Amino acid sequence: MIYLDSAATSFQKPASVAAAMWEALASMSSPGRGGYPAAVRAADTAFQCRSELAELFGLENPEQVVFTLNATHALNIAIKSLVPPGGKAVISGYEHNAVTRPLEALGANVSVAIAPLFDPDAVRAAFDRLISPDTNAVICSHVSNVFGFIQPVEAIAQICRSRGVPFIIDASQSAGVLPLNMKSLGAAFIAMPGHKGLYGPQGTGVLLCGEGVDARPLLEGGTGSQSLQQKMPDFLPDRLEAGTLNMPGIAGLLAGVRYVRRGGPEKILDHEKHLTQMAVQGLDSLPGLRLFHAPELRNQTGVFSLTAEGADVEAVSSALAERGIAVRSGLHCAPLAHRTAGTLNTGTVRLSFSDFNTPEEVARLIRMIHGILGRLF
Repeated sequence: MIYLDSAATSFQKPASVAAAMWEALASMSSPGRGGYPAAVRAADTAFQCRSELAELFGLENPEQVVFTLNATHALNIAIKSLVPPGGKAVISGYEHNAVTRPLEALGANVSVAIAPLFDPDAVRAAFDRLISPDTNAVICSHVSNVFGFIQPVEAIAQICRSRGVPFIIDASQSAGVLPLNMKSLGAAFIAMPGHKGLYGPQGTGVLLCGEGVDARPLLEGGTGSQSLQQKMPDFLPDRLEAGTLNMPGIAGLLAGVRYVRRGGPEKILDHEKHLTQMAVQGLDSLPGLRLFHAPELRNQTGVFSLTAEGADVEAVSSALAERGIAVRSGLHCAPLAHRTAGTLNTGTVRLSFSDFNTPEEVARLIRMIHGILGRLF
């Protein structure tokens, strides 16, 4: 199988990830629940993972790194910590349902910073018009999960700082690929999955918490600390980590983070963009095919979408699946992004690369799409 759905989950992992998970199953219990070797080893591994994540994302204190189930869990904590019921939020036009559904559940007054694809200046200007001092939170996906569009979070962060408004960054598609520095951004929260660009397993996520932010727990329960007290601890990470941690997942995430740090996010991004450029060049001349990409892939990662005139996107992705190529079609849990880009009625076929894809796989993809479109038309 040629796997081109890494924007959903990086299916291909470093071998060290599975090895670390097996070792955790064989040697670790629960951190903070005892002083015996298996518990101590779990606590050490969890702290090492927090520390490496803190170093990668510019946090001085590893305790500001909170483990979650996924990015959706992390975003729910962040949003519900800052936006009260009926509160005011400003979001980009490329947000995932992990942002829009919690806001809907809160009955929030949401303003959308609409801007064309691959136009970061227009995005910045749209946020500048909408952010006011009474905004409870600004939320922005760093990279669109549908189109790979890199949004100008640095510029948005500067606007938020100047107006005293908390900023939440959804780094689901950028963590492990683009530079992110919590300290320089001054964000209130940065949420990310462990199972995408960080090459960890499913069931892992991370919430980076800014200094002094009032982070409110979604769950209450045991933390291994302050057991006599019936309120959740008032310190991180315990305040947000009720229940037993997923130690095999955290051990695997640590191995994935180390893989990213060894190679460097910049090198991974260059590789993914090279493959994307190959695919775009090989498909751009096909009649009836529309590719959503920026000139020379400026402001874009290794994710792009396409549509074929007169062909259902599900039919295209099914035809590719029959030939051993895994892509994703539809609305990608991001109807707002499709509405902004004008593809809500059709959806798109999304291709997303990882560090494990090769030029040979892209060449085969191009041949398969040429053949499929010839048959469909």
